[in-house]
Amino acid sequence: MRELEIVGVRIELPSNQPLVLLKEVDGPRHLPIWIGAPEASAIAMSQQGIEPPRPMTHDLLINVLQALGKPLLRAELISVEDTIFKASLVFADGVSVDARASDAVALVLRAGCPLLCAEEVLADAGVLVGNGGESVDGEEERIREFREFLDDVEPEDFET
Repeated sequence: MRELEIVGVRIELPSNQPLVLLKEVDGPRHLPIWIGAPEASAIAMSQQGIEPPRPMTHDLLINVLQALGKPLLRAELISVEDTIFKASLVFADGVSVDARASDAVALVLRAGCPLLCAEEVLADAGVLVGNGGESVDGEEERIREFREFLDDVEPEDFET
């Protein structure tokens, strides 16, 4: 498993589809994941330190877990199939629960715990950047698309 950091959320135009961009902590790969608007908002609000007057769904879940003494230890992105990412929430007592990747990202931000990713997921869906711009493992098209994405990214894209 590789640890990921959450780079941010942006809205991809012209489709207006939100995505969260993740990056390997100790590596060159990025992992873009298309997500829903509510999760994009929840992730962006947490990254910006915005606390709503009443708990939103992800805040509520973290509050319930804390009240029950079952803190979230980590979240793991465990598989990807046809651009659908599957995650697992892992608790201190070893119990794990199936989750959507977007919910896992929103929860780790609130819990302050790590987000890990299976090597197979990064190999299948990650964008490898390195070797002076040459591709690694035949990922030329994905790297080109990712570079186009980076060329169009503005700091405002990560704000909601």
